Amino acid sequence: MTSLDKPTTPGATTPEAAAAPSDDQKAVTQAALFDAFGGIRGTVETMLPGLLFVMIYTINKDVKLSAIAAGAVAVLLVIVRLLRKDTVKHAFSGVFGVGVGVAFALFTGSAKGFYLPGMIYGVGLGVAFTVSALVGFPLLGVILGPVFKENLSWRTRNPGRKKAYVKASLAWGLIFLAKYAILFPLYWWGDATQLGWVLIALKLPPMVLAVYFTWVFLAKAPPPIDVIAEWEAKEAEAAAAAEKRA
Repeated sequence: MTSLDKPTTPGATTPEAAAAPSDDQKAVTQAALFDAFGGIRGTVETMLPGLLFVMIYTINKDVKLSAIAAGAVAVLLVIVRLLRKDTVKHAFSGVFGVGVGVAFALFTGSAKGFYLPGMIYGVGLGVAFTVSALVGFPLLGVILGPVFKENLSWRTRNPGRKKAYVKASLAWGLIFLAKYAILFPLYWWGDATQLGWVLIALKLPPMVLAVYFTWVFLAKAPPPIDVIAEWEAKEAEAAAAAEKRA
């Protein structure tokens, strides 16, 4: 099997030959990031169940009603996407997270239980991003490599791009860890209503900041090496050679 991490054609793009990032490259990077992280609609779908939970709980302090309402709206968002034949990857990840939170809230009978799984997951992500950057195998490169059709070529063939992924992954890790350094003291010592509203307030700004840093670092990096195009060119070359021999 041909590795997508290695050159496959003599004329393949190399970091040395890559041109400085253009305005087009910056626009492509922005569009890819926007799509990878769900865009405006994905962000709204991620925030809506939690917002509904904290609003209902603030009004009537009913954990069961709040949890069921949050779970129902998460499922409804997935159904709407399915009916419209839209991509459901962000909606499904959202409904899974909400489902776990709902289960914790109903099992513990505490509104704080709704938030705990997401908080633990967020800390885990923060640690994973940070450690991956420090060991030189940035998690963001693994996530975004397929989006840019470069797969893992940045590891061995595009050092400037690897450096950008390291910086971006470190930014994500530190932003996540800072966010939960604020939230966990509230979980331990604050009440559920305070925790819910602060969590909602901190849902979007850290994400926007992390995506912004990612765009800054990647927009200044060398363009990605399109290993999919290289593989297709190699396949076409092999097919042409086979046709000649026939």
